[in-house]
Amino acid sequence: MKKFSSILLSLLLSVVLTLSPSAALLGDVDFNGKVTASDARMILRVSAQLEKFDTRRIKAADMNGDGKISALDARMALRISASLSPTVTYRDETTKTTEKQTETKKNTTEKNTTGKNVSKKIPAAKPKFTSGEIPAYKGNPSVEINDNKPFFTYSEIISESYEYYSDLDSLGRCGYTAASIGKDLMPTEERGSIGMVKPSGWHTVKYDIVDGKYLYNRCHLIGYQLTGENANVNNLITGTRYMNVEGMLPYEETVSDYIKDTGNHVMYRSTPIFKGSDLLARGVLLEGYSVEDKGKGIDFCVFCYNVQPGVSINYSTGDSSLIGKAIVTTATSSATKQTTESTTSQQQKNADYILNKSTKKFHRTNCEEAEKIKASNKEYYKGGRQTLIDEGYSPCKRCNP
Repeated sequence: MKKFSSILLSLLLSVVLTLSPSAALLGDVDFNGKVTASDARMILRVSAQLEKFDTRRIKAADMNGDGKISALDARMALRISASLSPTVTYRDETTKTTEKQTETKKNTTEKNTTGKNVSKKIPAAKPKFTSGEIPAYKGNPSVEINDNKPFFTYSEIISESYEYYSDLDSLGRCGYTAASIGKDLMPTEERGSIGMVKPSGWHTVKYDIVDGKYLYNRCHLIGYQLTGENANVNNLITGTRYMNVEGMLPYEETVSDYIKDTGNHVMYRSTPIFKGSDLLARGVLLEGYSVEDKGKGIDFCVFCYNVQPGVSINYSTGDSSLIGKAIVTTATSSATKQTTESTTSQQQKNADYILNKSTKKFHRTNCEEAEKIKASNKEYYKGGRQTLIDEGYSPCKRCNP
């Protein structure tokens, strides 16, 4: 206890406690403004090498300042979450989100591209669009809204980069996100794991008819390729594979390519549309408008449907079933069980990776470590590497798949 107290005291003396726009809390690894038991749990998993943190989260998790993540860091975070130790701030110079969300509260005046001085308030306001205005789904992943014209007002269109993410509501659901995206917001490091995030309505369910098997993805409201926000709980919703890949991704890639090619900014807003107290969004309203060229490069307003062809979805809970089958509420579907019952040799022949369901590691099919996995924990997997990482798996360090 004396050792712990001395470490904490040294931290208190070495860190400037005066809050500033770039001040952040040590131990707050999900960056929600407070240190909780959930933060301590994530730190502990990293210390056990069950998960990995990016540079920003490593800095937040290193409670004792020794340059590594250990069980002691997790213990210190847990004490803070239980109010047994005081919170400690540090200057978070690696993050953009904390500073920019503070900046969104400011009203400023600046010349826009027409040369006029206009008053701007960031972030752009939530669009006035409700679930009652969603057109009936007719087989396309998205549909144009408002004649394909975004709802941004004149004063909301600015050429200064920022990003904004609404707080979760009382049901744990994401609100709208808005940004003026420039090259400076785009990611500069490899995307990390988001498997620890469980958005509202989340279920881990597989169906053979779904590309990649998994019905649900953790969908970024603002794509990672645009602002580099990865495991931000305020930016991830439960979305079908169909909505994520067929609905949202084409617009995200178009915006990303445009910004990289021109260096211009794009006003971007992503709004999940919920009906009543549903935990699963009916879809996402996406808006984009290129600033410097006044919409000549990017100009769209679409609704992406949170549906999956061939699957029936209960939006109030996130439960699902193949059309004509009973509702699936368990962690895996009947299709997965049928796959498990097929012969091991056929599975291994078709698999891309071998999973250890106990350690949450994935291996190459010829990895020696994979041969040691108990049959009850072994699963043969066919699909993409990133999908596994998104589901919380980490690559084997020996075979490096």
